[in-house]
Amino acid sequence: MKVGMLHSATMLPAFLLLFFMGTSIRLSETMSRDEKSKLRNQVLEMFDHAYQNYMDHAYPADELMPLTCRGRVRGLEPSRGDIDDALGKFSLTLIDTLDTLALLNKTVEFEAAVRRVVKDVRLDNDIVVSVFETNIRVLGGLLGGHSMAVMLKESGRMLWYQNELLHMAKDLGLRLLPAFNTSSGLPYPRVNLRYGVRGPETRTGTETDTCTACAGTIILEFAALSRFTGDPTFEAHARRALDFLWEKRQRNSNLVGTTINIHSGEWVRRDSGVGAGIDSYYEYLMKAYILLGDDQFLQRFNTHYASIMKYISQPPLLLDVHIHKPLLPARTWMDSLLAFFPGLQVLKGDIRPAIETHEMLYQVTKKHNFLPEAFTTDFRVHWAQHPLRPEFAESTYFLYKATRDPYYLEVGRTVLENLNRFARVPCGFAAMKDVRTGSHEDRMDSFFLAEMFKYLFLLFAEEEDLPFNVEDYIFTTEAHLLPLSLSTASNSQAPPVVNNMAGEELDDSNFEWTCPNTRLLFPDPAFPRNLREPIRSAVDKSCPRPTTHREPGMGRPPLRAQDFMANNPEHLELLRRMGVSLIHLKDGRVQLVQHATQAVSAVAAEDGMRFMQEMMELSSQQQKEQLPPRAVQIVSHPFFGRVVLTAGPAQFGLDLYKSSSGVRGFVTVAEPYNGCTELSNSEIVAGRIALLQRGQCMFAEKARHIQKAGAIGGIVIDDNEGSSSDTAPLFQMAGDGRNTDDVSLPLLFLFHKEGNILLEALKEYKEVEVLLSDKARDRDGAEEEDCSTEEKGHSSSTSSEPVDQSQVTTQEQTAEDAVVGQDSVQPAEGLGSYIPVDVGEEPAVDGDSGSQSMDSLMADWQEDLEAFKQMEKDEL
Repeated sequence: MKVGMLHSATMLPAFLLLFFMGTSIRLSETMSRDEKSKLRNQVLEMFDHAYQNYMDHAYPADELMPLTCRGRVRGLEPSRGDIDDALGKFSLTLIDTLDTLALLNKTVEFEAAVRRVVKDVRLDNDIVVSVFETNIRVLGGLLGGHSMAVMLKESGRMLWYQNELLHMAKDLGLRLLPAFNTSSGLPYPRVNLRYGVRGPETRTGTETDTCTACAGTIILEFAALSRFTGDPTFEAHARRALDFLWEKRQRNSNLVGTTINIHSGEWVRRDSGVGAGIDSYYEYLMKAYILLGDDQFLQRFNTHYASIMKYISQPPLLLDVHIHKPLLPARTWMDSLLAFFPGLQVLKGDIRPAIETHEMLYQVTKKHNFLPEAFTTDFRVHWAQHPLRPEFAESTYFLYKATRDPYYLEVGRTVLENLNRFARVPCGFAAMKDVRTGSHEDRMDSFFLAEMFKYLFLLFAEEEDLPFNVEDYIFTTEAHLLPLSLSTASNSQAPPVVNNMAGEELDDSNFEWTCPNTRLLFPDPAFPRNLREPIRSAVDKSCPRPTTHREPGMGRPPLRAQDFMANNPEHLELLRRMGVSLIHLKDGRVQLVQHATQAVSAVAAEDGMRFMQEMMELSSQQQKEQLPPRAVQIVSHPFFGRVVLTAGPAQFGLDLYKSSSGVRGFVTVAEPYNGCTELSNSEIVAGRIALLQRGQCMFAEKARHIQKAGAIGGIVIDDNEGSSSDTAPLFQMAGDGRNTDDVSLPLLFLFHKEGNILLEALKEYKEVEVLLSDKARDRDGAEEEDCSTEEKGHSSSTSSEPVDQSQVTTQEQTAEDAVVGQDSVQPAEGLGSYIPVDVGEEPAVDGDSGSQSMDSLMADWQEDLEAFKQMEKDEL
């Protein structure tokens, strides 16, 4: 959500008040011009680092892969599913970055980039792309680049420019138009750039559903294209789509759902919020009014906004509800895309809730360094990814623009520091795969260059630092610049307004023609700070530091499953008294077997049955929980802590979760590489972290051999080529059924892809130093305050126990117990009722125990998964 100052003669002057009032407000200590200048220069340096690495290592590919320093070309890299629909082999990042270059005063680079786009980019590729993504990123990028080129030409530069980018934009617009050939006017979500929508043979035209934002975030780019070219067709199609969405709103709640059938208009997903799937629909209603001067768009926005504040807004939270039952919450978590909403509220003039929600988001950011992709109502991690989204920086800029409160400059400083400390890598900036550990994903989306650096630069820039007056432009949802002068384009070029509200008079009560004077809104300069303080306290209280778990007390029979330690002799004696025995199998696994007749008493036999039932329930529950990842951080030259690899932990050895500093050392390859016998290169391994290959023996055996050689830690690398934590769940490495108290060093597991990054670094630089820890540290070694995940924070009774029960399975007697790391899967056999305990490398699949509760959990999980897939699909 982005907008500049409104100077069009057709706009209501009241909107101007929002940015002019409040210039005298100083709620925090003023930042000096020198300090702002340093931060502004830091933004420029960071942009140069990202942009130049894209040009050096990725162009003409669509995006940069910053961990492997190469371009992402669709079809050559493993498919990421719907998220790849943004890639069309049209140098996406370069087009998306054009007007950023102009705004950041990089005129020479901008002119060179325009020449490259005109010369190199082809739009007639036989490839299926997302209509939504292509519109906001590529069409918007071409139009923004054209606007900047025209501005520079008028000032005497780029005199050679003859509207080449505009011609490309019209060509692309015509290629998108076939998607709108539906009975409703809502576009198909995908289109083939060469063949349009022709059915299965072009891999298009078979979809039935689209998200509300996908269909409702077209009007700015299409209207601008119509008014630049004089062809009304584009604006007409975008208006028709918006009209249909408005007509299909739920009339009682005045809310819209998240997903709609493009043929029937039926709501497929009836949950409604301001985040993924809907967000920019609301944004474009407001901005369509600003750019086009059509009162109808403002009325629609105000109607929706009143319902949002009535049902969805629960300050400082914004929670999804059902459109037919708006008092009924649809979920207990929020996604990071709603971070744009405080900025939209600033544009609306509703400053108080904007301050409150933004402060909540800032406190969550401070807890996790970045906004997790989704977080719960008590501010814990729900989805741990963070693809360097710019929405929080966007709202920070607009709140500073409205209030001039230096507090928001400090917020911006925090964003800058976290990007440099945790996301910066030698070849750019890498998305965060897990904000809890600081591990990276080989991804730098084009919106990072298109949006993040615009807002951060504008936040710290003085008026004289800007090459043009940004208040003469409106920002699209991708932060592309469209001139407000388009609002005065000849009406003869614009299509007639289609009135789908026959019989409905414009209700003046829905028009808020004035914005609040911030001097009257905040008569006390401390008032905004007073709004922030209780929110900061609420987040701190809801997300405390993890507690330290005590060892279970002895002499308290009966033994509880969550307290059981397989290597504790007293626990084994208690099991024996209950008729439960622990059997070591030849393949390294152990089984828990109960024979009630062998219990010392009937009461003990009952306790044994209860223990077995608890063990099955605990195993069933914990096998479905996400395993806690660990981090391998490369800290030596030239990485300096910027590359973080997601690693799986071991159930034995040093627990990095309880280590404040982790283990740091240089890596070396063990000989033999599998580590299954005593090492022949002990003199080299001593004092270092040994690299080992997975397989041929148990993990604990590998750990003992490298420990005997004097290693300070170990990393096991998967030998299954192509495996990656991107596609496979991490797992804990179990012991070997024996007492593993003798293992005192940490052992971590890397899949093949992550392990290969480490091996390639060792091959290239010879001496590679890493830090093994529970999460990435900054380059000074300081640990950030961590607010743990849902699992960490809520599973206090089990998550840090000496034996993690995820190794315990709940299978029937004939079920198979998979032991990863061995070459075969063998059936576990025994007498009586038993529970096999996996001492291999990954847990087996749960059985039928507790199927009713499992069905309920699976239903909840499936709903969350579908919502997450929708977010990635929409790529908002």
